[in-house]
Amino acid sequence: MKICAYLALALSMVLTGCSQQTEVPETASSKTAAIDTINADDLLRRIEVLASDEFEGRSPSSPGEEKTVAFIANEFRQIGLAPGNGDSYFQGVPLVEITADPDTALTVIGHDKNMTFAYGSEVMAWTKRVTDEVAIDNSEMVFVGYGVVAPEYNWNDYDGVDVKGKTVVMLVNDPGYATQDPELFNGNAMTYYGRWTYKYEEAARQGAAGAIVIHETEPASYPWGVVSGSWSGPQFDLVPDDRNFSRVSIEGWVTREVAEMLFNTAGMDLDEMKAAALTGDFKPVSLGLNASMKIRNNVRESISRNVLGYLEGSERPNEYIIYVAHWDHIGKDDNIEGDGIYNGAVDNATGVSGIIEIAKAFASRETAPPRSVVFMAVTAEESGLLGSKHYAENPIFPLSQTVAVINIDSMDVYGEVNDIVVVGYGNSELEEYLADAAAQQGRTVKPEEHPERGGFYRSDHFNFAKHGVPALYAEGGSGYIGEHAQQAKTLSEAFVMERYHKPADEVLDTWDLTGAVKDLRLYYMIGEQLATDTDFPNWYAGNEFRAIRDASLQAADK
Repeated sequence: MKICAYLALALSMVLTGCSQQTEVPETASSKTAAIDTINADDLLRRIEVLASDEFEGRSPSSPGEEKTVAFIANEFRQIGLAPGNGDSYFQGVPLVEITADPDTALTVIGHDKNMTFAYGSEVMAWTKRVTDEVAIDNSEMVFVGYGVVAPEYNWNDYDGVDVKGKTVVMLVNDPGYATQDPELFNGNAMTYYGRWTYKYEEAARQGAAGAIVIHETEPASYPWGVVSGSWSGPQFDLVPDDRNFSRVSIEGWVTREVAEMLFNTAGMDLDEMKAAALTGDFKPVSLGLNASMKIRNNVRESISRNVLGYLEGSERPNEYIIYVAHWDHIGKDDNIEGDGIYNGAVDNATGVSGIIEIAKAFASRETAPPRSVVFMAVTAEESGLLGSKHYAENPIFPLSQTVAVINIDSMDVYGEVNDIVVVGYGNSELEEYLADAAAQQGRTVKPEEHPERGGFYRSDHFNFAKHGVPALYAEGGSGYIGEHAQQAKTLSEAFVMERYHKPADEVLDTWDLTGAVKDLRLYYMIGEQLATDTDFPNWYAGNEFRAIRDASLQAADK
């Protein structure tokens, strides 16, 4: 009841007085005093509110959103941040919620066979088009290897074929992972060409009617259950001017077993075709099969919100450092018996509370840093990084003047570690800022353990990177210290298997936030240095985003 009463007050204050800003007493007289304001008690208090059952799993465009964005905006206001969008703490994000009728199937005919594959257990399919119904009808199926067009690697899986109106079938991940050859793409580390999002985008550019990815657990980095669970039920997307009719009609996955059946029917061996797709001279192959599928949708449009707080710089206010964390989670499932609320305590109530702690530290300074600092809690990350995508395409603060982005997604809640892990290691000069700050804490910087999983492309910083803005995504490592180190490591590993994206992701008595506080102080130190420097850090030479950043900075100088 205390939470409900607080929320009612917070919502009233935010909606009626977003333009007001309370003065923060200048009680912190040094950098040390500012960083010392970051503490476990305040961090936990906000996590407990955000992950409470009253917030209903923080699904976008739900009653849980109303409570969430009101709470975050009021926290920003109370610590002294100005509204980040004119006189408002909110940026509207137009969303569409599309729920496919599961009573559908994929039908494939050819070579004197008629095969039907069940929705959920054998095929997962959907449409991004904002419409009540889509279909492909007798669409020729063409195997296009990895579905990649990468001029910098002299690679074109669509070379010599016109796939307009056809359904392309593709392998998951990219050739570098399959061969482990460091000279091919990026070796074991996934490039963006390996992400399923890219594959559907490229299929659309090629004019395909349908796009199907063959699922395999190792290269995908998750089992079929993640596919069937994540892409069933309501799916959110942005609402572009063309209402996504530039996308293919139907996007989807099939299991490895279904793919083997299709290739065998076509007189081919799947593993042999996979091997053929690893050569630069691979040519697309028609399977001699035609696919048909109809999907009926329930469509609901809404406006969700990003929440932005702003601390104006004292010397160069038109240059910006951005801290970002996503506030949304999966919501609730009324069909689950018992607890159906996906509270999302670690993912990502920790990150949202974390950026507020960092904001509190900056706001406590006697003098604002030379550059401006923006704190952004974005919506619909779980639905495809949609809130950050909308911001990057409709920035409030010019991206050419955005110095760097620091992303916080799912903090370590099991104790202190002696390392810090960079997701997407070797990408940008921001890692040098991280290394300097980590050294002050007696910590080492390490690359992620599984770069083949494409973690760099799976959180909100990526949308800024695509527009050239250097972005850092780091996480507490695995080198736990102290007498409970082994227990902490066990609990951390158990979270992935037992609680991640499940109703069990709740605040627990086993948590130890000392490591999270240390990480937040590290992120503060990086932001403070960036906000004080006059340099604009860049991507390392050869990085895929370097040219975009260079062009952006050159245009800004003119």
